Amino acid sequence: MAVTTLDPNVALIVIDLQKGIVALPTAHPVNGVVERAAALADTFRARDLPVVLVNVAGAAPGRTEQPRRLRDLPADWTEIVPELKRQPQDHVVTKHTPGAFTDTGLQAHLKSSGVTQVVIVGVATSNGVEVTARQAYELGFNVTLATDAMTDMQEDAHAWSTTRVFPRIGETGTTQEIIDLLERGV
Repeated sequence: MAVTTLDPNVALIVIDLQKGIVALPTAHPVNGVVERAAALADTFRARDLPVVLVNVAGAAPGRTEQPRRLRDLPADWTEIVPELKRQPQDHVVTKHTPGAFTDTGLQAHLKSSGVTQVVIVGVATSNGVEVTARQAYELGFNVTLATDAMTDMQEDAHAWSTTRVFPRIGETGTTQEIIDLLERGV
């Protein structure tokens, strides 16, 4: 379903737009993803709506077939990219699993702020973004995904999430469509 409306108590969740992740090869130019995420963050802040900046500093402990790349990382690996212009009122979540709600207190933070809907952007579409969106949906939040403000390491994974998974758990739209809804008055 295309994005139709935004609740008055909507928050933006930005997934893993951090120095270490944006340096990896992606299916779409990451600079555009960061630019559109930053535009959303600016618009949310201008309307005094919550912005949550998420970074990843570890991995879930289970075995996987794909090798983990989280050894000997640069010191600035987890730093949020400067283009997002982190503000004192932004809520920062450091996660150690793909989903931003697992053992982070994010649900309690959003609920205590009266948030009923989340807009999610970031990297990687089929991992951190998708897992966080699924968790938000399961926790009762209305979910909107700005599909042009996210990317993946593989195009087919991105396409699967945006066309097959996201319409089942929320609404999708472009950054501009979401900004337009915000400007019409949430």
